[in-house]
Amino acid sequence: MNASFALWMPVLTVIAAYLLGSIAFAILVSRAMGLSDPRTFGSRNPGATNVLRSGKRSAAIATLVLDALKGYAPVVLMLQMASAWGVAGTASEWAALVGLAAFLGHLYPVFFRFKGGKGVATAVGVLFGLEPTLGLACLGTFLILVYFSRFVSLASVVAAVFAPFYWLFGHGVAWQAGAASTACLTVMSLMLIWRHRENLQRIMKGTESKL
Repeated sequence: MNASFALWMPVLTVIAAYLLGSIAFAILVSRAMGLSDPRTFGSRNPGATNVLRSGKRSAAIATLVLDALKGYAPVVLMLQMASAWGVAGTASEWAALVGLAAFLGHLYPVFFRFKGGKGVATAVGVLFGLEPTLGLACLGTFLILVYFSRFVSLASVVAAVFAPFYWLFGHGVAWQAGAASTACLTVMSLMLIWRHRENLQRIMKGTESKL
């Protein structure tokens, strides 16, 4: 495989991951099930939590699974194809970049005027795709915080903050944490915090809804 192909295939995969991330399943699932557009009620966020407010639990579950899969699938595909493309040595770096692209697609979907969701489910999919142990560590952190605080938003933010630290902590033991992959996880973490800024403000004011 020539060097030009080995370079362009990962780049094209990053672009494809962004386009996949841009598919707003909250909106599509709601339409398919005859529900109101999630951008018109509740938090107006096109995500699983807001779809749940429609009263249709199956729609929320479908949205959650599909949003997670669009983060998980491109990452796993990149890891599997890395050796064939001649980039096996930097597979996790490219996989993290692909995951970030899918995540940003969810936040800023080109198909929906760049107005997307908060990205929690997609980020979880990315983490599990990159390293299942990393995904479990962040999911465990999320569940512990939800149990004690009853704030889904706070638990999401704390888990996001811990993600790059867990990644660095496992370096050389469970995986190799390169500079690019660490940077990608850090960007995801910061973006999740930014997308939850209004929730954090409501928590400080005592007006945020609990689970």
